[in-house]
Order: sequence, then C-alpha cells, then structure tokens
Amino acid sequence: MMTEDNQYLVSIFNFKGNIMKKLILAVAVAGAFAGGVAHAQEAASPHSFTGNFTLASDYRFRGVSQTDKSPAVQGGFDYEHSSGFYVGNWNSNIDFAKSIEMDLYAGYKFAITEDFGMDVGVLYYYYPGTKRDGGTNYNTQELYVAGSYKWLTAKYSQAISKTVFGYDDARGSNYLELGAAIPLAEKVNLNLHVGKTNMKNYSGDDDYLDYSIGVDYDLGFATVALTAYDTDKDNAYSTGTSKKVAGSGAVFSISKSF
Repeated sequence: MMTEDNQYLVSIFNFKGNIMKKLILAVAVAGAFAGGVAHAQEAASPHSFTGNFTLASDYRFRGVSQTDKSPAVQGGFDYEHSSGFYVGNWNSNIDFAKSIEMDLYAGYKFAITEDFGMDVGVLYYYYPGTKRDGGTNYNTQELYVAGSYKWLTAKYSQAISKTVFGYDDARGSNYLELGAAIPLAEKVNLNLHVGKTNMKNYSGDDDYLDYSIGVDYDLGFATVALTAYDTDKDNAYSTGTSKKVAGSGAVFSISKSF
C-alpha cells in the first residue's frame, strides 16, 4: 500500500520527468531550428568575394616579360554571383612604362554539361598615365570566349580598341590559346600552354607563338609554381637593358587566394 510520502515522491519524479522531456524536446526543436536557420543563411547568399596575391620572379604576358625579367608583385579581387556573373580586378607592376597594369573584367560563366563549361566576357587592360603628354597609349580592350572540358581550356580573345598594347590602328588583333592543368597527384598539377598572337595590320615578329610548361604544388597556406616559357619572337628586346624579354626563361611564383 502506497503511503502518503511515497505518493509525494512519485509525484515529484513524474513532475521532474515531464520537465526533462519538455526540456529535451525544446532543445531538439531549438537545435533543428538553429541548424535550419544556419543552413538557410549559408544557402541564401548568392554572392562570393575572393582575393589573390602573388610574388613572382618575372611577369610573363603571352610569353613576353613585362618586368624586364625582374620580380613582380601582383594581386586582385573577384566578385561572383551564383548565376555565373562575375567582375574582377587584377594588378601588377610593369617595366616597359612608368605605370602599372590594371586589369578590369566582367563576364558570365555557365555549364553546358557536368564536365563542359563556357566563359564569355570583356577585359580592359589599363595603364594609368601612359597617354599623358603624348605618351604611348597601351590601354587595350578585348572580348573573350572560352570553353573548358575537365582539365582542358581553349580561349579566344579579340581586341575591340583601336590601339592594342601600344600598336596604333590594330583593332581586330586576336590571341588564341590552349591550356591544360593535368593533375599529377593530390596537390600537384602539370600546366601546359600554347598561344598564338595575331596583330592586325602588322607582320613579322608581331605575329608569334608562345608556349610554356610548368608545375604547381599546393602547400595549403599557399601555392608554389615553377614555369618555363619561350616564344618564336626572336627580336623582342627591352628598351632599357636590351634584355631579350621574349626569350626562354623560367619563372618561380608563390601565390595565395583568400
């Protein structure tokens, strides 16, 4: 027979048990709600911002040194929308003019299949101050279209500005390039590249081939790369030191994305 004291203890245990059940249920609901909110917040933002910074022993653009075979400090920022639209800016020191190179670009990327994608856009190469006081106008605007399949990429760029990297009346000049980033190991890639420059209304060494081969290794905190370059543009020399800026050479770089 249950005494009054026993009934009191049972009621206390039942009361505490109900409280514990409610607390457990409340914690579970709150956790699910918080997780759902966090997931919704992560999935809700269609915007992404990234940056990059590079130190390199030379800056090669389409096979030709832009820094007189001297070191380069480079970096930029990118914004990308989940729809595929992107804009960005990339910058580097140069040696052939008392300026810097500022690249401003915008484009649209989209997937056709799981492995095949397309990229179309416009890019403006800006060299501040080079037009001042009758100086050479290096500013250039190009349209580009690129296709990628797994680790293969093909890209075509065509100038729509009248002046193209200092060449007058060169609208329509173009550059066709093929590249491959072949995975050799989990953190190692073999990079192959070949490009063909065609200058409108110019000939000789102004139309030339460039090619490169290199490897990069992901250290985790940064990526290091070693790349060998060469061209068939035999008569390109710097004006200041008479270095053969389009000749063969190797470039070491360390870069970080954030």
